[in-house]
Order: sequence, then C-alpha cells, then structure tokens
Amino acid sequence: MDAALDQLPDDPAALKAIVAEERALRAQISASVRAYEALVEALKLRIVRLKRQKFGRSSEKIEREITQLELALEALEVKIAAEDTRPEAGESDTGEPTPARAAPRLLGEEASEILEYVAAKLKIVETVRPKKSCRRCEKIAQVPAPSRPVPRGMAGPGLLAHILVAKFDDHPPLYRQGEIFARLGADIPRSTLIDCCGQAVGALGPLVAKIKESVLSAARLHVDDRVPMANSHSELSWGPDTPIRVLDPKMKSAGKERGVKEGRIWAYVRDDRPWCGDDSPGVAYFFAVDRKGEHPRKHLEGFAVVLKADAYAGFKALYEPGPDGIRQVREAACWAHMRRDFHDVWKSNGSEIAREALERIGDLYDIERRIAGLSAERRLEIRTRESRPRVEAFHAWLTGQIARLPGKGDLAKAMRYALSRWPSFTLFLEDGRVALDNNAAERAVKPVVIGRKNWMFAGSDAGGETLADAM
Repeated sequence: MDAALDQLPDDPAALKAIVAEERALRAQISASVRAYEALVEALKLRIVRLKRQKFGRSSEKIEREITQLELALEALEVKIAAEDTRPEAGESDTGEPTPARAAPRLLGEEASEILEYVAAKLKIVETVRPKKSCRRCEKIAQVPAPSRPVPRGMAGPGLLAHILVAKFDDHPPLYRQGEIFARLGADIPRSTLIDCCGQAVGALGPLVAKIKESVLSAARLHVDDRVPMANSHSELSWGPDTPIRVLDPKMKSAGKERGVKEGRIWAYVRDDRPWCGDDSPGVAYFFAVDRKGEHPRKHLEGFAVVLKADAYAGFKALYEPGPDGIRQVREAACWAHMRRDFHDVWKSNGSEIAREALERIGDLYDIERRIAGLSAERRLEIRTRESRPRVEAFHAWLTGQIARLPGKGDLAKAMRYALSRWPSFTLFLEDGRVALDNNAAERAVKPVVIGRKNWMFAGSDAGGETLADAM
C-alpha cells in the first residue's frame, strides 16, 4: 500500500494486517518474476539449440520457429520490465517534500541520464536570390543558385543519403519509405523515390570509382565466394558468389514464363584492422551477369594481391603464373570453409575423426583470437612459434587418417580438399597480415543477402550495377 503516514490507522492489529497484505503481494510478484525468468532462460536455451540446427534439414521451418520464439522472449522481457516498479536510487517514493528546519546549504549534486528519441522531420529549405539592375547600363545581376546534388532535383543531399541508406542498408522497399514520408507530411510517389535512388547513385559515381580503385590496389584482399542461398528442397546449400534475380525481357519473349535470370554481386574487401594496418577498411562491389571466372580476372587485372577466397573454380586462372613466370595473384585458402566440411560430417553421423579435426582447427582459432590487434610482425612471430607446429601435426594426422578411410566418403573428401590446397591454407604462416579465414568477405555480402528478400530482384542489368555502386 502507498498510503501516507498520516492516513495509517493507529490500531496495531490493522497495521499488522496492512504489513501482511504488502508481504503477500510482494511474494506474489516475486514468484511471478521468478516464473517469467525461468521461462525466459528456457526460451533462450531453445533458441540457441535451434540456431545450431538451422543449417540442417527443414531449416526454413526452424528459422520460422526461431523468429516466433524470439518474439515470445521479447514479450516476456517487456512484461518483466513493466512489473519492475522499484524507484531509482535517490528518487522519493511518496513525492512529499522534506520540511525545511533551517536554510539549506548545497552539499553537491547528482546527475542522471535518460535516452530520448528525437523524431525525424522533413523541412523545405527556401533560397531567396534578389535580382538587381544597374541604373546606368540596365544589366541585371543575380547571385548564382546553389548547386544541387541532382540537377533540377527537389531532394536535398540529406534526404538522398537517407533514402539510399534506408534502401540498401536497412532494407525497407521504396513503397514503405513512401509510407513513412507520408506520416511525416510529405507525399513522395514511389516513382520519384526510384528516380532519387538512380540519380543519387549516379552523383556518387566518381566517389565509387575512387573507392574501387583504392580497395583493389591493396596487397591483400578478401573476395566473396561462398554465401548461403536456398535451394528447391528448402534446405540451405552453399553456392558461389552472391546471386540476385534480374529481370530480363528477352527471356520472357523467348518463352520463359517469368523472364528472370540470375546476376551476381562480387565483393572485394580490404580489412587491415586485425593487424593494425594503416589503410582504412573498404569494400568494392561489382555486378556481373553470370558467374564466369572472367569477371574476377577483369576486376583484378593489373593488380598483384594475396586473395583470400574459397574454392571457386573461376579463380583458378588467376593463380596461374604470368608469361614472366611470376604469379600476380596468390591464393590464401579459407580455414572456415575447411572447418565447415568437417562440421557437416560430424553433425550428420557424429564422427570422432571429424570431431578431432574440428578441435585441431579450433586450437588455431584460439591463437588467432589472442593475437588480434597485434602488429603483423608480432602475429607472425606467435604463429611461427605456436600455430606452425599445430598445422604441421594436423597435416601429418590428415595424411595418416585418409589412408584408412573409404575414398568416396564425405570425410575423405573433406580431407582431400584440405591436402590438395595445403600451400594455400598455410600461407598465413608466412605473412602476419594474412587472415585465417574469409569471414570478412562473407560479412560484406550480408546486406545483399538480407536486402534481396525485400527488393526481390533488380529491374535490369543496369539496375544490378546501380545496386553494386550503392552498396
């Protein structure tokens, strides 16, 4: 009860009844909170277990169940927060002022903070340019109009930037952005938003070209070559590069029902942060109409790089020596991709051999976590001392195990993949700047993978190029 002190009864029996009632109420609330907390922990555990299974059979069903459980978990946590009515330290429970017996003196002060949201708003910026005429020569003079990011466009730079970030990073389709702008008092047709996207990306063309030139001039690059995509059996498979659907009227006129083809987005990543390099991180995106190896060869023409990539056959020609016998592009294979093959075998049949391979690879990742952020020289020193003996032991172990396994089994295939590319897998032991895996590139293509669920397809090949430039 929250009755003021002067309203409490004087009868001891009545006061005991009030105290007992408050204790019972607090016990009830505590029991309810404990029950909610137990349910929250159970839901969290269920979500973790489902996420471990999401790459197996019926993965789409599991994905939906995870989403439903996360929504239920959020609702429970909101309920717990709503029942927590304890006042903040320093706040008065009754709000009654303390009667002053003497002139107060300042003892200090306490500051408290809350996080507030300032709603976005649109505004019209009006520029007034007076016209003046000379009394002698009758010539008219006027200050030139300020430049606009898009000639004759009504959208300012801030609005254009917001539209691009929302579409290509937050991923709401343009018609939803139109609904949001309508709530803010601006009726912007979807066709106008489409024009804004195209014109804004066109205005950014020189900057995009500089970013691509800067990224591709790096001595080490990650390139996207493996991202998850759904197949016709509702399972998650692993396919090369990043497929997007592109409308093609020629296919429809040729008798294809939907007139949709698959384009590709290639991502080249420069990330020197793990070894505190001087170059800032960057990503260069390119659109291609298919997955042929000629596209990465064209992108990397004239550059000498160490390429961190997965086993995509289109890269093979890149690794061949030139006429002078020198390799312009050196391959650094991805340990995460190797690990994935062993993990699939272990999940499917519980193979102890696959589990041991995972543990040996895990030891290398433990070392990488410890040396993250160190200089390239220091990383190489630790890798030589700690990682190299483990890698050499792993190679000897693989060589011994594969001789005793059936040649057509998945486990033998995983081992053959590792042994056939061993020089590429061990390149990280020669250079402290080379990463152990290609996760940086897979993170870079994640916005494309998420976004294509909303915008469905690119309207044309030109639309695919606009998408790559906007990313």
